[in-house]
Amino acid sequence: MGKRVRKDYVLEMPTEVIAESWSDSLKCYINSLSRPKRVFIILNPFGGKRSARRIFHSVVRPLLVAANIMYTSQETKYQLHAQELAYKLDLLKYDGIVCISGDGVLVEVVNGLLQRDDWDTAIKMPLGIIPAGTGNGMAKSLLDVAGEMYSIQNATFAVIRGHKRPLDVATVLQGETRFFSILMLTWGLVADIDIESEKYRWMGRTRIDFYFILRVMKLRKYNGHLEFVPAPGHDFYGEPKKESTSHRRTIDTSSRVDGDSKVKQTGYQCPSTSFKDSEWRSLEGPFIAISLVNVPWVGEDSMPAPKAEFSDGFLDLALIKDCPKSALVSISMKIRDGTHVNSPYVIYLKVKAFKLFPGNRVDEPKKGGIVDVDGEVIARGEGTYASGQDADLMAYGPPIEVTVDQGLAMVFSPIDDQQLSL
Repeated sequence: MGKRVRKDYVLEMPTEVIAESWSDSLKCYINSLSRPKRVFIILNPFGGKRSARRIFHSVVRPLLVAANIMYTSQETKYQLHAQELAYKLDLLKYDGIVCISGDGVLVEVVNGLLQRDDWDTAIKMPLGIIPAGTGNGMAKSLLDVAGEMYSIQNATFAVIRGHKRPLDVATVLQGETRFFSILMLTWGLVADIDIESEKYRWMGRTRIDFYFILRVMKLRKYNGHLEFVPAPGHDFYGEPKKESTSHRRTIDTSSRVDGDSKVKQTGYQCPSTSFKDSEWRSLEGPFIAISLVNVPWVGEDSMPAPKAEFSDGFLDLALIKDCPKSALVSISMKIRDGTHVNSPYVIYLKVKAFKLFPGNRVDEPKKGGIVDVDGEVIARGEGTYASGQDADLMAYGPPIEVTVDQGLAMVFSPIDDQQLSL
C-alpha cells in the first residue's frame, strides 16, 4: 500500500434529518472500532533532523483533529524525560501514548511504565510511534509487516485506526540492575559502529557507512562466550551446557526516574519463567559481532532479523564468529533486505533466554568492547570510546542476562493480511 493522502469530501443530503441520520450512523460505526479518543503525545525536538515539531504541526495534528481525537502534547527537555513522564502520567485520562521521535523515546516510555507500582495495567496502555528520529526501527517494522509503505502519514493513521498488537519486552539483567528493551542488544562490530561513530555525527547518516569501512579495515575480534536456551527446532548451534542455569530473579533495583535522584521501585521485575530444567547451549568466541533482536527492522534500511515476530516469545540471535573482510562488506549490503542471514558466515537462530559474557579484544587484550541496548551504552570495557566519562548502567565483563516476556506491551499497529483473515 502506498502513501496515504488526505482528501476531504462533501456529501449533500436531501434533508437535515437524513444528514443527521447518516452522521449518527457513521459516528456509531467509527466508535465501534475501539479507536483512541484522547492520546498523550511526547515529542522529542532534538532527535534525528530535529523535525518532530514540524511533523506534529503539519501532519499529525491535522489528522488527529480531522479524526476527532483529542490530545495533550509534551516536548522532552532532557534525556530520560519521557521515562519520567510515563512513570508519573495519569493513565486514566488517555487511551494511548504516542511518541513523535526515534525509537529511544519509546524505549524510555516502556521503562517508565514498567517502573510504576501499577505496571501490570500501565504496560497495557497502547503505544504509538510516529517516526521522527535517527533510528525508526519500530515504526518501520510495524508498517512493513502489514504491507504498508513507511511514511509519517501511514504511521499516524495506524494510531487513528486504533488496531493494537502485543509486543514482547526483553529484560536485561546484571545482578540487581535491570533495563527493559524492545529493539536489540548488540556487542562487537555493530555496537562499535553505532556508538563510536558518534564522533562523526556532523556527517549525518553517512557516518555509519564511513565508520563501517574504518572498522572493517582494522577488524576487531572479541573474546567471550554465550549461553542460551534455543527455541524449539533451533538447538543445532553450540554445545550442550551440562550445568543447569536459572534466570529466575527477584529484583528490587533503584531506577533513575527523577533528574539526578533515584527512587526505589517495586515495579515489574522480570519474567517469572524458570529455565532451571531447560537445555542450555553455549558458543565460545572469539566473535566479530553479536546482535539479539526483537523486531525485524532496527532502522529504515536495516533488517537484521527478518524472521523476528512481535510477540512470539523469542529473540532472534544473529552472530558472526569469523569472516573475511570482503564477505563482511557483502553482508552489510544484504542486511538492507535481511538476506544476510543466508551467508555461511552468519549464525541465525531464535532463543528464549540468553547470557553474554563479554571479553576483551583479541589483538588488544587490555581493551574491552561496548554493549549497546536500544541505542544506549549499558556497559563498556577499558579503553573504549568515552570510557570513564560517565558511569554505565552495568559492568563490562560479568554476565549480562536477557529474558523475554511474551506480549507484555501493546502497540498501535496497522492490520496485516494474516489478521484480516482471522
